[in-house]
Amino acid sequence: MAISPASGRAAPPLPRLIFVCRKNSARSQMAEAFAHRLGDGFVAVTSAGLEASQIHPGAIATMAELGYDLNHQHSKALADFRPEDFDWVVSLCGCGVSLPEAWLQRSGFEDWDLPDPAEAPERFPEVRDQIHDRVQQLLTRFVHTPQPPRTP
Repeated sequence: MAISPASGRAAPPLPRLIFVCRKNSARSQMAEAFAHRLGDGFVAVTSAGLEASQIHPGAIATMAELGYDLNHQHSKALADFRPEDFDWVVSLCGCGVSLPEAWLQRSGFEDWDLPDPAEAPERFPEVRDQIHDRVQQLLTRFVHTPQPPRTP
């Protein structure tokens, strides 16, 4: 547990959040990037896929339009994580039905069921913006202060 510099007392642990989609190549990567920036210091975040793959070039490009660099992120497999290490699980692709039950029993679970922009690349900006708005709404549950706007 970290020590809060303001009070000198132990700070409560950060909520732990994981975004999940099929291949951890687009939607969950964008959600992770938004949550890192918008929730910096308020939430611990990562992402994973039912299987690992490569980050989609369309996700990299559409996030770069807003000043986010996905080149430092990498695709991760859900099997490399333990459900008990997370408070919140967010499925972005409707894959919640495919998750092992232990993942569905976290204190928070949501299934956003967003379209896969890899199947229709012209939808990357639209899906990116939907993810931003949903991540921002989710983070307000952890922090009761206004979040910064989407642009850097």
